[in-house]
Amino acid sequence: MGIDQRQGVRKILRTKAMLVIDGAAPALARTFDLGQGGMAVTTEKKVEVGQGGQVVFELLVEGKPQLLTCRVKVAHCIFSGDEFKVGFAFGTLAPEVNAAIAKYIRT
Repeated sequence: MGIDQRQGVRKILRTKAMLVIDGAAPALARTFDLGQGGMAVTTEKKVEVGQGGQVVFELLVEGKPQLLTCRVKVAHCIFSGDEFKVGFAFGTLAPEVNAAIAKYIRT
């Protein structure tokens, strides 16, 4: 059993997302959970641990939808059922993205 490397609380988030791994074509994904330090998505495409990229998704903050783009690095990729569950650690987030995620987690 592996050690959970998450930092901070995660909150369930189920919405459509676009996964853009560096050097690869964009792929559809679905968010799984979200925290200040990272997030998880499910997708049909396998990605390698250590790869970088971006996840783009919509988040409701104070009742208003915001489109967020997060720079990420793959922490793990596990085949589960008929899809892959991919855990990401965030890179440096724009201040407005960081604030939106913080507000979402507090609600």
